[in-house]
Order: sequence, then structure tokens, then C-alpha cells
Amino acid sequence: MRSFLKSARLRALWAVLPLSMLQAGVAGAAPAADNGAAQILGKTDVDSTQYFENEATPAPGSPNIVYIVLDDVGFSDLGSFGSEIRTPNMDSLAQGGLRYNNFHTRAICSPTRAALLTGRNSHTVGVGTVASMNNGFPNGQHRITPAAASIAEVLQQSGYRTFAVGKWHLNPIMVNSSRSHWPLGRGFDQFYGFLDGMTDQYTPDLVRDNTLVPHRFEPGYHLSEDLLDKAIDYVATQTAVAPERPFFLYLAFGAGHAPHQVAESYIEKYIPVFAKGWDKTRADRLARQKQLGIAPADAKLTPSDPNVKPWASLSPKEREVFTRFQATYAGMLEHTDDQIGRLIAFLKKSNRFDNTIFVLLSDNGGSVEGRLEGTLNELQTLTVRSESVDEMAARMDEFGGPKTSQNYPTGWAQASNTPFRFYKTTVWDGGTRTPFIIHWGKGIKQAGKVRDQFIDAVDVTPTMLKLAGLSMPESYKGIAQIPMAGRSFDGTFNDPKAPAPRATQYFELRGQRAIWHDGWRAVAEHERGTPYEQDKWHLFNMRTDFSGSEDVAAKHPELLADLQSRWWAEAGKYGVLPLMGAPITDGFMLPNDPRRQYKTARFKTERDQRPVYVYYPEGPIFMRQEGPVLSGASYTMSVDLNGMQGGEEGAMLASGDQFGGYSFFVKDSRLSFVFNDLGTITSVSAPDVSLAGVRQVSYRFDRTSNQGGTGRLFVDGRQVASANITSADTLLTSLSGFEIGRDAGGHPDDSYADRGYFAFPEGRIDKVTVKIEPLPSRTP
Repeated sequence: MRSFLKSARLRALWAVLPLSMLQAGVAGAAPAADNGAAQILGKTDVDSTQYFENEATPAPGSPNIVYIVLDDVGFSDLGSFGSEIRTPNMDSLAQGGLRYNNFHTRAICSPTRAALLTGRNSHTVGVGTVASMNNGFPNGQHRITPAAASIAEVLQQSGYRTFAVGKWHLNPIMVNSSRSHWPLGRGFDQFYGFLDGMTDQYTPDLVRDNTLVPHRFEPGYHLSEDLLDKAIDYVATQTAVAPERPFFLYLAFGAGHAPHQVAESYIEKYIPVFAKGWDKTRADRLARQKQLGIAPADAKLTPSDPNVKPWASLSPKEREVFTRFQATYAGMLEHTDDQIGRLIAFLKKSNRFDNTIFVLLSDNGGSVEGRLEGTLNELQTLTVRSESVDEMAARMDEFGGPKTSQNYPTGWAQASNTPFRFYKTTVWDGGTRTPFIIHWGKGIKQAGKVRDQFIDAVDVTPTMLKLAGLSMPESYKGIAQIPMAGRSFDGTFNDPKAPAPRATQYFELRGQRAIWHDGWRAVAEHERGTPYEQDKWHLFNMRTDFSGSEDVAAKHPELLADLQSRWWAEAGKYGVLPLMGAPITDGFMLPNDPRRQYKTARFKTERDQRPVYVYYPEGPIFMRQEGPVLSGASYTMSVDLNGMQGGEEGAMLASGDQFGGYSFFVKDSRLSFVFNDLGTITSVSAPDVSLAGVRQVSYRFDRTSNQGGTGRLFVDGRQVASANITSADTLLTSLSGFEIGRDAGGHPDDSYADRGYFAFPEGRIDKVTVKIEPLPSRTP
């Protein structure tokens, strides 16, 4: 025993001694590897010198930095940018800071966030489109390359405390994927939020640090409030423990992305406000922008989208429904503003407000995902389905609540982006120009002013690093770093005539192209599937035409040709090529789906089918991408059981929520399988089933058409029920997770809505096997 202890002690000592010490001998001297100072290690502490590693410390007075990122909020949606929507807290940041009316994004969420956090162009860092899709080329690897350190990584290495709260959407959306691209792998000390592009505000899919959090079923819960609770908790803890140490907070709301969900008290006040319709709202906002100095006096509205009906031409019922859609969005944005006010109040209370730099922006313009008439189920926008106005009118008392996953009609998106043309997912100004506010009590002296210099998302992080007295390293964790494309615009803080940080910026999204150069903007009108050489280019003089309302391409053909050449040069420089014009919906379809527009170039998601999936109840909560892919297939779900006594009930496997998904469960001695096909619920059920001694229950689905097939239930191989099941031939049927032995997400129907997680008795499920059969020939 003594020999073993002696050996163990030596092994422990050996494990902690530095390599240089081991090479020199126990009694020898070894230099400290991290500071170069000679450290003496003698036989005892008396004849040894101590060394304590010092953590990196930012320079005294370094500012705190807060990025507040709104989602799908258009240029005119804040009060300080011309809106009727009440946003007093965001407006207070504008009044005490600066508004920029010429700020640009990438027209869609992931690329904007990648550019914002790294100071590089999104294609350069591998995020040319939404991060949940991989196009197989360097410009679309659905995560930020390690060769582009984020601002969080630089600040963390320099001694800042770094927190990310809210939406991430910068990594493969798989729980079992590498955590290296999750927030904690990209420089954040703590993270609380969601990884996907959207989530339900009442039952969100949440992650804390690197672990999925079970859904919450709490009356009155709202995600935006929860996010602020956590953000304040992080900052308050850090302030109490180390008040002298600055922090970086990345606060990315789900609002105002769909689903638009908020309490009715926020909605009702906006019904009379927006009863005037989207045309009058658009005109009123431009007039207000001129009064505020956001737009010059000669600014014009761009032509209305011809697909959007004039408000006066709508029926009374359409006006009533569409008004409530916008009132819900407005209420959600006001609710978000209330949460920002809580953060401002805490920072003032803790004396950290004046030396905190606030950067507030939206990732892109107003969204057209709700299509022309709006939707109460956002997932339907990825299919050919839509609800009728009559159907939506019958559910108006549900607007904003947990039974809807809604998004407003296109006409309101157009008003959101006043005075610009078009929307999110386009490289026109309606997609790329958003509100931008910066506030720094200690450093900005010309409070309340408007700046008109061209600023881009890539310019934000270089500016913040400069103000923190830092720079992007040439190498980070042994990896050579791509130089930042952005430049600091801090010179504009107190000098309205300071030059813009850069003269040129390209734009590209799914084959759409544009370029801004020295006050001119050229936009290519690309039709999918046609040669890019056939694109029609438009040209706008942004010095004299604030909104881009007059196309002057015919007047300046040589200038337009120069801008086209510059676009190709920028594309080659920043890794934009090859161009890939596939629409986002192609990424949600299987390779042989006849509806796919591009047969050779396709996105790869984590959702490709495989023949067999096996799950165990001991496993974690799974995200939706880790459940079986049922699209267009026949399949069998088998649950192997142990020690069944009879009378057991609960969900054996479940995926999704009330907006799409399925559940295989037992309740009141009834074995059931429910399929929710984007709101259309069908089921097969066997009453009075005794499970005593049963070893396996199964559900078998035989697809007979693109619209569905026959579902059958089996108990130990014996068929006990069958029914027709509606199951559209679509890959994406829900945004909530997949689970074995319980249903902790929003339930696919109301069969057990009062049962919480509705967990199956522990130890009764051995495993679940899902077998997918080859895709049948598709029928109309």
C-alpha cells in the first residue's frame, strides 16, 4: 500500500509539473513558460520562488460593449426612424447617441450576424446564406471559419467577460454536432438562447451554454422576458464579482421574426393605429422621417410592389384581419422595447451605463415570409399551402397567442421598409438597409444627431475593437486569421463631415447581386435559372436619391459597366464565387424531389434520410434535425417495451408542436398516433388496449400519394387499428425537438395538453426503432 501511495503521489506531482521542469530535473530551475521570468523550484518552499499566472486585464476605463440585434425589423419600424410603434427605450438610445440612415446588412440573418461579429464579409467566413445549410463550397459552410475570430474571442482573450443571449444561428443545428461552433466555442463565457433561425416565444427550444434546456410550460412566460432576465443576471453577477472588468453582451432577440407572439394587451392598442392601412402608413412614415432628419426633404417613396394590393381595394374582412396582423407585430416590438428598457435601467442603477457602448441594429429588412395574405403558421411559407382570409378571421382572438405562429402580409413588410424597395432576402435597399443606433455617453458628444455616411455590418466590430484599444490578431489559436474587411467609423461620432470608412461594398444573396461604390448603387435583377449575363442592371445615384427611386442606368452606361466590373472583382476578392441561385426551399427538399429547382447544385442539411434510426430513452433531448426524416416515405416506428404491467400511459416518442409534428402515445388505455401536418391533424387510435406483458407496439405508415397514406397500429405484431393519415410530401414539419419517453415540446394536438411533459413511466421503454423504406414513385 505504501508503495502504491508513493507511486500515486509521484504520478500526481509529475502531472502538474511544467514540461521544462521535467526536462531540467526536480531540483533544478525552470523558466516560467508564460512570462519568461526565471522561477526557482527548490527542495522546499523556503528556497523556491512562487509564480502566479495573471489573467489578461483590459486597459483601465475600457468600455463595456452591448450589441442589440433585432430580427426582421425594417428601416422605419422604430419611433426614432419614423414609426407609429412605441419604442421609447430604443429611441432614448438614439436621443442620447447617433442614428445612421445609411447602414447596410446582408438582407438575411446568418450572413449579417457573421459579418457583424467578425468584421469580415460573410462569404469570406463561410456564411453566404443561412447557417443551417451547407452548399458544398467555401462560401457556404454553415459556420464561421476558425480563420475568422469573432469580437467575443478577441475580447475574451483580452480579459473581457463575454455573454451571448438569444438567437445564434451560426452553426449546424444539431445537438450532437461539434460544440466548437456554438457560442462557447466562439469566445463567449456564457450562452442562453436558441441555435436555430426562429423559435416559439412561449415554448422555445433553448440552450444553456452547451446543453439543451427542457421546454417550459408556464402561464405568462415569454422568451424575450426570459432572455433579459438572463442577460441582467450575467451582467449583475459579473458586476458584483469584478466591477472593474468590462463585459461584452451580445443580445439577439427573436423579435420581430415570426412567430409574432405577444400578450393581447400589447395588440389591442395598435388596432386603431393601423386601421389606416399599409399605403397610408408608408406615406406617413416618410413624412415623419423627413421631420426627424432621417430622410432628406426631397426623398421619395419607391414604387409599390405590384403584387401588393392597394389597401383601398381590400374587402372589409381583409382589412380587419390584416390590421390585426400588423397590430400583433407592433405589440411584439413594443414588448421588446420594454425589455431593452430593463437592461438600460439596470446599467444605470449599477453605474455602468455611461461607459457602455450600445450598438443597436436589425439583421435585415421586413420579411415577406408571411406572403401576400399573412399566415398563422410560419412553416407553411416553406410549402405551397396557405390559409384563407375566412379561416384566419375565425381565429382573430388567437392572434399573438400560443396557438399561432404568425407572420404579417407582404404589404406590411413594404411599410416596414419605408421608403425603400422590396424586402428581406433581396439585395435591394428594403432588404439591406435597417435602423442603426449607437450610444456611448462617455464618447459621443453630439447626441441626437443623424449621420449619413455609408456604414456596413462589417464595420461595427473594427470600430468596437479600436475603441477598446484592441486589434484583430494575425493568428488566433495557431490559425492564421483572415484580415477584416471592415474599417472603423469612430471618426463620425463627433464629426458629421468625417469620411465614410470605405468606398465600396458588394452584396450577394442566392444569385442576387448589388454593389455600392462612392455614392452609386447598382442592382442586378436576376431570374433564377437564367444566365447571369442576361441580368438587367439598375443604377441609382444615392447622393441625390436617398431611397433609390429613380433608375439612371440608361443615362450612365459607362459608369454602370464600371460598377459591374467592380462587383466581379469584389466577388473574387471576398470568396463570393461560385454563384448559387437555389432558393432556400430547395434546402428543405430531398435530392430527387421533382419540385427542386436545381438538380446538380443543392444544399446539404443534417436532414438527409437514412434507412434506420435507433433511439434510447437514456439519450438527451434531441433537436428536430436529429429526429427521423419521414418526407415522402413509408416507415415503421417500433417501441420495444419492458415490464409492462398495464395502465401505463405517456408519450413514447414525439416531435414538433401544434404547428406540425407527430406523437405516438398511450392515454386512458388508448394507443394513438397523431400526425399534425402543418396544422391539419389526423390520427389512428385503438381504444381499450391492455399493454400488460406487451413487448412491442408499432406504428406503420404506407404512403399512397404526396398528400398522405394509411396508418396502422400494432401490438406485438397484431394490427389493432388503421386510418387515413394526411402527411404532405415535405421535409420540414416542425421547429420543435424530437424526444423519446416524453413530449416536452409544444404538443402536436390537444390530446394531453394538460399533462405537461406527459412522460412514459421510467424504465418501460427499451428502445425506439424507425425504419424508412425507399421513396415510392410520386403521384399527383
